[in-house]
Amino acid sequence: MRKRATVESTADAYLELLAARDVDYLFANAGTDFAPLIEAYARRQANGLPFPRPITVPHEIPAVAMAHGHAMVSGKPQAVMVHVIVGAANALGGVINAARSQVPILFTAGRTPITEQGMLGSRDRQIHWAQEAFDQAGLAREFVKWDYELRNFAQLETVVDRALAIARSEPPGPVYLTLPREVLAEPHETFEYADPSRLAPNSPVVAGPEEVAATARVLAAARNPIVITKAGGRDPLAVPVLAHFAETLGAPVFEDPARTYLNFPGDHPLHGGFDPGPHLATADVVVVVEADAPWFPALRNPSPDATIIQIGVDPLFSRYPVRGFPTAGALAGAPRLTLAALAQALRPLLDAATVAARRRKWEAESAAQREAVAARARAVSGDTPIDMAWASRCVADCIDDDTIVVNEYDLDSSQTQMRVPGSYFGSSPAGGLGWALGAALGARLAAPAKTVISCMGDGTYIFGSPTASHWVSRAYQIPALFVVFNNRAWNAVKRSVASLAKDGWAMRAETMPLYQLDPAPDYEMVCRASGGWGEKVEDPAALPGVLKTALHVVRNEKRQALVNIICKKP
Repeated sequence: MRKRATVESTADAYLELLAARDVDYLFANAGTDFAPLIEAYARRQANGLPFPRPITVPHEIPAVAMAHGHAMVSGKPQAVMVHVIVGAANALGGVINAARSQVPILFTAGRTPITEQGMLGSRDRQIHWAQEAFDQAGLAREFVKWDYELRNFAQLETVVDRALAIARSEPPGPVYLTLPREVLAEPHETFEYADPSRLAPNSPVVAGPEEVAATARVLAAARNPIVITKAGGRDPLAVPVLAHFAETLGAPVFEDPARTYLNFPGDHPLHGGFDPGPHLATADVVVVVEADAPWFPALRNPSPDATIIQIGVDPLFSRYPVRGFPTAGALAGAPRLTLAALAQALRPLLDAATVAARRRKWEAESAAQREAVAARARAVSGDTPIDMAWASRCVADCIDDDTIVVNEYDLDSSQTQMRVPGSYFGSSPAGGLGWALGAALGARLAAPAKTVISCMGDGTYIFGSPTASHWVSRAYQIPALFVVFNNRAWNAVKRSVASLAKDGWAMRAETMPLYQLDPAPDYEMVCRASGGWGEKVEDPAALPGVLKTALHVVRNEKRQALVNIICKKP
């Protein structure tokens, strides 16, 4: 059906359309290009008209991360708007994160006014000349699925609906729309549009029946198959399907240590852990489910005789310039559909006794591994500074089925046994730092009944524009628990140096250049400055109690909290 709305400008119609398309929030870092939009917001607020809730975010990194966090929980693209090309440049790291994590975002920026005079919205500030670019969208084009500049009011519905449909189509990802000030400021009286939208995202697809049948025959003949996954849980419905597939085959599922989603129930007896490396050489079939780098060829490889099967929406990761992992079969499609089809095709081909024996072997190994992981945490439970394993175990003890965990590197997933699909989110494979603060706030907006725990290193905390992020939490009453694993160093940098030159000058130096973060600020004070609760913890015995108090603040007082854990220096 067609709907007619009374509006005053293109910007007014834009807000009308976003609300109609179920966009709940517009995360914004405003500039001079926002004037028509701000005027439209004020009109709609005064008249009780629908609009996506505006969230002022005083830095672009948490603004994009909030949209990312909301979309990864809700599945719905949210809108971000930043200030022309300078704001887009600040936001680009977050856009890259969303692209590599396959998260839909409507990323928008104003555009420096096109005209010097003669139109409503023409240039009237000194920056309007210096901030113009020849190709503003070129800044982000490599990492968005689609980009366009709104040219006129008549195309508004088509452009916005196309942007949202492309963002949601598999594989999802960010799209980029620029909005010139003159176009937004154009006066109009009515806006007519279709409700619901005439454009829908592409529906999920499944690998072809011949590919499925051939792959099932390979799997049925396998003696020692294993499964490796990193992002299969981006679709929460794929988690139980993967569990059923593993049970049917009697094979273990290894989650990548840098997993970006919860892909397999942590308490499942076929959970193989987070390091498939020791098993690569003996596996005769390796099933890779949504994993961009399932092993590191420079360090370790499967047997040259092993059959590699890759399953994913885009199993060859076509947007990666170089990726040479072999495959005897690349089964493109929604993993939940492909895995379900494979399990069905496998059942009549498998020998029940072989599968049962294989399951018993892997279930015993999984149980022994869980005990070893728990023993490792117990062994360091009294260490000062606090060991990362003990810190992770203490955080894990705070997690229940109503908790969402946002982890930027430092929470050791082997110490947790999370099992609810859609409850764990790791940082993007792209590694754009500073994601966890904003992502946690966005996740909490998408799931207000959940407790959100955001874990990060001290370096990533600094990158996340903490003053801006804590301000947003306070201003919009978005409580979350932030846990900083504070080792006062860039551990990833040191590991990289050790891998390159383990006996070199840097490793022998008394102080390695460019990796220290000493002296450490009192991060808990930054949270307190925005009305939150914060505590530094140096005593390992005190950590469980401090975390319990912090959770009480978040759940009962509805305030943000930060626990600054002083950890061992790498």
